[in-house]
Amino acid sequence: MDYIERNYHLVKGRMIQQMENSIKMGRKLIDEELDLGLLSLIIKPIIKIFYDNWSQNDAREGTLIQINISLESGKKLLHDGDSAEFFDKLVQENFPKFLEADQTCRQCNKHHKNYEELKQIAKETFINYLEEVVKLLGVKEDVDNYGDLSRIAFKSKEEAFQNLMNQLNFTDRGIKIVEKDISILRRPPIGKKIIVKALRKGFEQTKTEFINALNETYNQK
Repeated sequence: MDYIERNYHLVKGRMIQQMENSIKMGRKLIDEELDLGLLSLIIKPIIKIFYDNWSQNDAREGTLIQINISLESGKKLLHDGDSAEFFDKLVQENFPKFLEADQTCRQCNKHHKNYEELKQIAKETFINYLEEVVKLLGVKEDVDNYGDLSRIAFKSKEEAFQNLMNQLNFTDRGIKIVEKDISILRRPPIGKKIIVKALRKGFEQTKTEFINALNETYNQK
């Protein structure tokens, strides 16, 4: 099934590009928040160092692991059968590894009263990723790029939009939990409010960019 490998690389390339764009945007927003704040000259560099270390190591490493888990699971579903029973089995087998790589697990206090809610959102996110990946990897028609792949996998702009909104809603719910009680974050010891404010701004900007990209993809002749 050569088409699966072709689609695999197109989807992985797209996911990695989105990851890199998010990391760059996060750094820009952190700088903006620090410039607006009244923090001391000592605290500002500490927060920047934390973000740079987190984004270049923990966040990138964890996201790449999640991308690989999602794609490999999707490929397995297409090769070995995508029945509801097999889908559920793959979720049960692979979600613990997906969660371990997720920032929910890596950056949040597992003993916090709201942690289980974040964990459930991570599981719903993984399931949604799998459903999306199976559709994308299963495209047999000739395609040259991710845009072609998306237009075939999701037959209408409305279907693609609904899929995008589902994924964005999971992210939004997770951010709201952290906004409600930032004590759930284990690190950094200082600057948590700034990190969360940048996280919210980054989400809103990313949401707009994703919707614009979707419109551009489906408005092409």
